[in-house]
Formats: sequence, structure tokens, C-alpha cells
Amino acid sequence: MEMAMVKELLLQSLEHEMGGVNVYETALKCVVNEDLKEEWEKYHQETERHVQVLQDVFAQMQLDPEEQTPGRKIVHELGQSLVKAMQDALATGDQEAAQCVACECVVLAETTDHSNWELIGEVAKKATGTEGKALKAAYAEVEEQEDEHLYHSKGWLRELSLESLGLKAVMPPPEERKDVHSAIGAARAKAERTKMR
Repeated sequence: MEMAMVKELLLQSLEHEMGGVNVYETALKCVVNEDLKEEWEKYHQETERHVQVLQDVFAQMQLDPEEQTPGRKIVHELGQSLVKAMQDALATGDQEAAQCVACECVVLAETTDHSNWELIGEVAKKATGTEGKALKAAYAEVEEQEDEHLYHSKGWLRELSLESLGLKAVMPPPEERKDVHSAIGAARAKAERTKMR
């Protein structure tokens, strides 16, 4: 393995999780739907925990969690742009539209988050010693939560968008009702949505 790239993955993942905390804090200012609010409050807390999990990995691997790289700077700027998009949406005064923008920003953030943790999982399979132990433990704690964050958020975005278009929406989304944690589960839940209206 290219350990320099593993370190870069971890630095960017940590920055992304830290940005995710800010994304959820801002998204919670945009939320209207009470079920979605409850979901995002949970995800906000879990994302705060994910930051701690990665900081623990850095400590165990004797890496500097404050190290700055060009890639980490870009991740930071992307997170700030998501927060700004939600703030701009809120400033329009249309709370329903702001909620949709917030949901889209959450999906964008969670898509990258999910990808990062998939890569961390692959590295964990090959890593040995202290590094392997740290990465395996982190992945085991976080992976299922990341699946839920992504697939449930995508369902919320779809249903809120349908609702805003004046089309029939399923609230809470099928992914939430079926508590999916996989792409297959999400696809099955989506396929069954017409039965849930």
C-alpha cells in the first residue's frame, strides 16, 4: 500500500467529517419536517462521533490530525460551499425550498463520506499491526451508520423533491420505513414506494 496516500485519505476523511458536523448544524436550521429533523439530529451526533473515531485512528497510527495538504484544503472548501448554499437558501425566506437544498447538500456530503469509508474499509483489510487494528475498529463502528446516512438521505431528497413538484410523496421515505442499510435494500424500498402512498 501507498502509505502516503493512506494518510491523505485519512486527512481528507477527517476534514470531511468535521465539515459534515457543520453541514448538519446548518441543515438543522433549514429543516421543516419533524421526522427529518429527528433523523438529522441523530446523524449530527453520529458525525461528531465519527470525527472522534478518526482522531483516535490518528493517535493510534501516530499521525498528525492537524496536518494540512492541498487535498484537505479542497475538502474544507467544499464543505464550506455546502454550508453557504444552505445559508443562501435560508436567506430567500422559503423554508420548504431551503429544506430541499439542505437535503441535497446532505446527500452530496454523505456520498463522499460513504466513499471515504468504503476506501478506509479496503485499506483496513490489507493493513496489519497497530494500523490495521485501528482502521478495522474504526470501520466496524462507522460503516453501517454511513450506509444509513447515505441511503436514507437519498430517499428524503427524492420524496421532498417530489412533494415540491406537487407530486405524490411518501413520508417518511421508504428507505426510512424499511430502515435500509445497503444499496440493494434502498433499491427494493424505492421499488415498493408506490405501495406505500
